[in-house]
Amino acid sequence: MAQLWGGRFTKETDKLVYNFNASISFDQKFYRQDIRGSKAHVQMLAKQGILTEEERDSIIAGLDSILKDVEEGKLLITSEYEDIHSFVEANLIERIGDAGKKLHTGRSRNDQVALDMKLYVRDEIDELDKELKKLLEALLKIMEENVHTYMPGFTHLQKAQPVTLAHHVGAYFEMFKRDRGRLFDIRKRMNTCPLGAGALAGTTYPLDREYTAQLLGFDGPTKNSMDSVSDRDYVIELLSALSTIMMHLSRFSEEIILWNSNEYRFVEIDDAYSTGSSIMPQKKNPDIAELVRGKTGRVYGALMSMLTTMKGIPLAYNKDMQEDKELTFDAIDTAKGCIALFTGMVSTMEFQKDNMEASAKNGFTNATDAADYLVNHGVPFRDAHGIVGQLVLACIEKGISLDELPLSEYKAISPVFEEDIYDAISMRTCVEKRMTLGAPGPEVMETVIREHKTYLEEE
Repeated sequence: MAQLWGGRFTKETDKLVYNFNASISFDQKFYRQDIRGSKAHVQMLAKQGILTEEERDSIIAGLDSILKDVEEGKLLITSEYEDIHSFVEANLIERIGDAGKKLHTGRSRNDQVALDMKLYVRDEIDELDKELKKLLEALLKIMEENVHTYMPGFTHLQKAQPVTLAHHVGAYFEMFKRDRGRLFDIRKRMNTCPLGAGALAGTTYPLDREYTAQLLGFDGPTKNSMDSVSDRDYVIELLSALSTIMMHLSRFSEEIILWNSNEYRFVEIDDAYSTGSSIMPQKKNPDIAELVRGKTGRVYGALMSMLTTMKGIPLAYNKDMQEDKELTFDAIDTAKGCIALFTGMVSTMEFQKDNMEASAKNGFTNATDAADYLVNHGVPFRDAHGIVGQLVLACIEKGISLDELPLSEYKAISPVFEEDIYDAISMRTCVEKRMTLGAPGPEVMETVIREHKTYLEEE
């Protein structure tokens, strides 16, 4: 059992205790970040005269060789080491001798793991952002191609008013755009370097924490050593942001599942993102959408677990905080995978435009526009509302839409109606008349699409 401590103890740790205490099975995930942080640390130590340049160069060369061997599969990270820090240090000493024993000068595992976690989270935020941008590009393409694709808009899962597919998908574009903004805010707020905080009270060595922070791409060092090692609010923030992303993905997945059903027939999911049934040959199941919806709960669980872990911890570092890693790693991987798969699915879906428009017509989504027609001809809105309600009832009884109702029956209920009612309640007119900012009218949508395109090009 390779450990970074032992002088205080007179007998070896029980194997069961060691295994329970160890974190190597999951914190090996940030070996790159651990080595990167160690290289910056020894550069700073040499700058301050705490290490010689020869020692610095030897340590950095040793760290680089460890990284190379791990990357190439020549050096395995095994359970004989308690954590990634002991793995790196033990292998370094084995390769370069006594100089390797100086790696940990002026540092504790507490500020070391705090650094590793920050570097890892920061790197993963950048990767998540890339995936979200790809998703936004896919959604924008759908919007560009469907400014005139009419469909029902829903409230209470009931057909409400006609919109366009561009407008509907545009709602999700706004959601995922805000998700990117949340990730950006988290990254900016967390971008301070904890290395040099020591176990909790700094160190007596003359460290240049500003220099270390600079080497690692941070805006500066943290300002309180106890806070540096004992809080993970940035992890909680990230898990909250990931939960929101997954919630948005889940909502969209739910709609795709409905749209893919035989009752809606709005979309055809590509075969690559569907599965069949082992017993029912006709089935084509929206498995990816269902799994994205299901995995949302998994990410929520990580957030609640982390909040619960942190809620009762007194200052400063406690071993409870080791629980920040495994669930966070899983949540990041889950969200990243879901975004990528969802992007592939929506990019390859075929929209059944005729079915979407027919659904809007048959669902009386133009009823409000029929009422507006009457209002524009001098009928009070409340009276107009009642008149159109009678027309809808008549259509339901006949199994037809408002577009198909003969003019004579319009006039039988209200003589105000003329032949131009059919143009007034056409899907095209209903949508094109809605020209306020945020509405589905084509001119408005084209402006919004241009703004979205500029936003993606600037990022």
